[in-house]
Amino acid sequence: MADDPTVLRRLADHAIARHHPEAADAGNPYLALLDAVINAQARLVASWMLVGFIHGVLNTDNVTISGETIDYGPCAFADTYDPATVFSSIDTGGRYAYGNQPSITQWNLARLAETLLVLIDDDTDTAVALATGSLQAFTDRYDHHWRAGLRSKLGLGPKLGLHTALDGGTSDATVTALSDPEVLDDVMVLLRSNSIDITRFFRSLADAVRGDDTIVHSLFDDHSQLDAWLARWRAQLPLAQQPADAIADAMDTMNPVYIPRNHLVEQALDAATTGDLGPFEQLLAVVTDPFTRRDGLGAYELGAPEDFGPHRTYCGT
Repeated sequence: MADDPTVLRRLADHAIARHHPEAADAGNPYLALLDAVINAQARLVASWMLVGFIHGVLNTDNVTISGETIDYGPCAFADTYDPATVFSSIDTGGRYAYGNQPSITQWNLARLAETLLVLIDDDTDTAVALATGSLQAFTDRYDHHWRAGLRSKLGLGPKLGLHTALDGGTSDATVTALSDPEVLDDVMVLLRSNSIDITRFFRSLADAVRGDDTIVHSLFDDHSQLDAWLARWRAQLPLAQQPADAIADAMDTMNPVYIPRNHLVEQALDAATTGDLGPFEQLLAVVTDPFTRRDGLGAYELGAPEDFGPHRTYCGT
């Protein structure tokens, strides 16, 4: 291979020291750096997907070594669950659609791996094989974080907070014992086939745990599919380990009441252009504390009215 790229090594060493110091003690620090970034991004994208967040411009320069979300100008939250959802005006082909975010992140990580090859091993074939193995692990890591978060949103796992769930705070064996995998898979099919508001659905399940199915039923025109799924879900709830109220309270810490609904963002922007920052400031106050339901804010829980029409976002938003 080419001579050691000193600048690249210095950048990689800086990234390790600042963001992933545990990699410094690994046998192959630069492969360990790649592994750490892959895991950080798998966890991050899973957290996006769990709340319906669409970045909108997921280029390589917007995927961070630290695992933080940056440069999300045309971002938006989906109201109803549909993996094909796109809001960004520049994403005409759906490259960065909601459901494509995991795969495009993996593609972006492959570009990072290519850059690090010269540091991973002096032999090109060995470096490629090692990096490829790390990249192939992304899908399993993403799936682990996604399922851990989804289990907690559904109240099927141990009493976990958001970060504990997404960091893998319970063993895979414990998780398997606590939940039927088909319940996890089928809930997404249920939401997609019925065009259900994902934020309101998941939040309403805590009410269902407390014994009130009114809100979740109100989201569906046909209750037959829903009731069949609810019965299977209820059979998996760990009621023998925790009281229903404790399970519901934990679910409330995973499922927001409020997201920046697209029609409310548009209203805030329209008002701001006329000099009225009141709607913006109110919306900001609401979504800054998204998990706590407050009196008088019912309008912020609802999706867009039928006449809202297609929503488009722009890099300057």
